[in-house]
Amino acid sequence: MPAPLPDAELEQIELDLFLQALKRRHGHDFSEYAPASLTRRVRQLVHTHHCGSISALTARLLHEPDFVPLVIQGLSVPVSEMFRDPPVFRALRQHVLPVLASYPQITIWQAGCAHGQEVYSLAILLEEAGLYERSHIFATDFNADALQRAQEGIYPARDAQLWSRNYLLAGGGQSLASYYSARYDFIKLNQRLRRHITFANHNLVTDKVFCEAHLVLCRNVLIYFSNPLQNRTLALFRDSLVRGGHLCLGMRESLDFAPTAGDFTAVDAALRLYRRNSQPALEEHDGTA
Repeated sequence: MPAPLPDAELEQIELDLFLQALKRRHGHDFSEYAPASLTRRVRQLVHTHHCGSISALTARLLHEPDFVPLVIQGLSVPVSEMFRDPPVFRALRQHVLPVLASYPQITIWQAGCAHGQEVYSLAILLEEAGLYERSHIFATDFNADALQRAQEGIYPARDAQLWSRNYLLAGGGQSLASYYSARYDFIKLNQRLRRHITFANHNLVTDKVFCEAHLVLCRNVLIYFSNPLQNRTLALFRDSLVRGGHLCLGMRESLDFAPTAGDFTAVDAALRLYRRNSQPALEEHDGTA
């Protein structure tokens, strides 16, 4: 009889079959996500749903349609906060909003919007700059549960103190409490902040350009992608931006080694804020006519 497979090799086979089932049965492709992070999340799904093994998780995925949203919820990472990394939002106020003010209509794409905290932060920035009435924010994610929570705009009250500090550090001129109502252990953001936001399902792995934007934000999503998928996604963002449009990434993400790097100029490299060049990057050539 052949020797039994090592545990790590057996787990990799199970994981490959799980990913294949998820893609072929339900159309969700996670094959190019960062392997270490993906493996951790799949293991957590096995534990959370008392499956015993990845193979048992795969069986439920194949035969229980209602189980799929729970899997997607577990594989995505909808973690955020309002005005996360306040210097980034201060830089948006100082460097990007004055440029946006030059456009008669402003389109912004927040990709991977999670539970919506950063989307509402953007709405507040635009409101305070007097730009919100001519702006439209497309807030997208592939996690339907996260999108639903984002649309509701209801969050635990325990987060309000941190978010208020973030808001002030980001250059806020009043109290963040003026933008929400509190009841019991929750806060609900004012409905007026939603009036120019469209929440929509969009998968960065499989979907294409769907709008022409003046600003694209995708913060702390690319860190979960493999390098080839990161490069394809950055190309998608480039193609979604008008000439001179801005791109804002997460603090642990960068354009430095991406094929699209030549298409952008850093506005603030440390804060991962870039501007698409007005002219296409020159193609390299061998000097022949």
